[in-house]
Amino acid sequence: MTSDDEFVLQLLTDKGILDSDTLTAARDAVAEADSVSNVDSAIIDHLLDGHKLTQMQIAEVLAAEFNMDVVDLHDVRASPHALEIVTHDLASRYKVFPLEIDDNEAELAVHDPLDMDTIDSLSHVLKRTIVSRVAPLEDIESAIHQYYEGAKADSNVHEMFSDESGDPLIDLPTGEEAGVAEEEAPIIRYVHMVISEALRRRASDIHMEPLEKRFRVRYRIDGVLHEVENPPKRLQPSIVSRIKLMSNVSIAEKRVPQDGRINITVGPKVIDLRVSTLPTAFGESIVMRILDKEGLNLGLPQLGFFSDDQAAFERVIAMPDGIFLVTGPTGSGKSTTLYSALNCINHPDRKIITVEDPVEYEMVGINQVQVRREVGMTFSAALRSMLRQAPNIIMVGEIRDKETAEIAVNASLTGHMVFSTLHTNDAPSAVSRLIDIGIKPFLVSASVRAVLAQRLVRRICPNCKATDTPDERHLNSLGIRSDQAVDATFMRGTGCEKCNSTGFRGRVGIFEIFNVNEELQSMIYEEASLVALRNKAREMGMRSMREDGIRKVIAGVTTPEEVLHATVEDSV
Repeated sequence: MTSDDEFVLQLLTDKGILDSDTLTAARDAVAEADSVSNVDSAIIDHLLDGHKLTQMQIAEVLAAEFNMDVVDLHDVRASPHALEIVTHDLASRYKVFPLEIDDNEAELAVHDPLDMDTIDSLSHVLKRTIVSRVAPLEDIESAIHQYYEGAKADSNVHEMFSDESGDPLIDLPTGEEAGVAEEEAPIIRYVHMVISEALRRRASDIHMEPLEKRFRVRYRIDGVLHEVENPPKRLQPSIVSRIKLMSNVSIAEKRVPQDGRINITVGPKVIDLRVSTLPTAFGESIVMRILDKEGLNLGLPQLGFFSDDQAAFERVIAMPDGIFLVTGPTGSGKSTTLYSALNCINHPDRKIITVEDPVEYEMVGINQVQVRREVGMTFSAALRSMLRQAPNIIMVGEIRDKETAEIAVNASLTGHMVFSTLHTNDAPSAVSRLIDIGIKPFLVSASVRAVLAQRLVRRICPNCKATDTPDERHLNSLGIRSDQAVDATFMRGTGCEKCNSTGFRGRVGIFEIFNVNEELQSMIYEEASLVALRNKAREMGMRSMREDGIRKVIAGVTTPEEVLHATVEDSV
């Protein structure tokens, strides 16, 4: 027995199935045996072996106590569908037998209704509500042997993480391979299932958030959070501990935030999960950011550039010196754009060095430096050392302070091309931001070659894309004129399996390119206002992010609502 054996013995005594003399004799017999780790379990086994008790009697008293039905498996003919859903390995591992299964519920014969961990684990694995019927353990084992005779005992963990061809989707250890206790295996399988499902649904982040009465799990897909089925609140500590163990951070430390990393293999691909823990009022919140190295192989058109903007972008990144900045809020795709730019200009005749915190993607042929503040390897310290390595191109993950900005500017003025990011709302604001940090205006005017501001909008799913007539209010809000609307190809996704019925699949950038020519250099040197800089850039042909978004709406790439959500109204 695996339930509370003392509780079972008490029930049997209360129901009159066991008398005191029989129980006393069994206790005495067990007391004489050596190496008994669980006395109550040994007493039950002794009574069963001596035919003083039957498995059916145990099943009946447990069923009566919990108001459950007893099932006689000798009279049951198993459903082929149920046998297919509950594999041989799953049935054997948890000592259950499938009776009937539909899309919402799984009716199972169990021998131990007190084992709620098993019920919860099966619910997560099968993604159905479990309806338990009680049956003797020996009957369950006999039914498993009878109905699965000759069947291949596929590992359920392998099945959970396989694609349609049966090949392993994720190369992660099972509970047994990891050498963990049997009771921990369901937690390991659940965590792996969450990661597998996130990858299948193309999520960029997995959020596990402890709330007062539940443990919420959400996936960020194409920039939008979607809640999925939550695990039981009582499993929260075990799940958090498992993820912290996988990401090599301290399990004991729960008072301060921690950062870690998980490396997994998905078929031929290697996926990194960047893990962040944060103590909250109801436990530790965990966010796992999924970093797909293949995402770096995006060409510039896949980023969302139209041909004219792509040509301007390529001219900038091919310059021999100066600073090129990419701006936008967190999650706007700045790193992906910079990595794609590096990938585009990564030739054997150029030496490229990056300094990052952390190194998100590993790129072949590029020297990447990880910031480690605890040993004095800050952005500025790394930058100084990098310059002695005689690079052609330098990428700084982010310009955060005056010291880093000064070194980047000096590098750009001594024959290096410097790529970096800033957090500003639009492209011209990067100039005022550098000046605010403490860089002299004449240095900004001499070093900055161009600034790219960007946002991400969801791309209409190509599989279910259909022509559409947008709401006139949205068109008016965007400023799309009637003559533009006549020639437009407005599209909308109708929803399909490939986009999880959202109508969107993937994201695309909308851009604002601020090219600094001699006239703008002079204005920056003379400390012209941000408004004046922006007006002059617009006169010279700079499109705002909203205007670029409008072009993508008219071309049928995205919807008016997406652009309205991602951009602000142009001030000029």
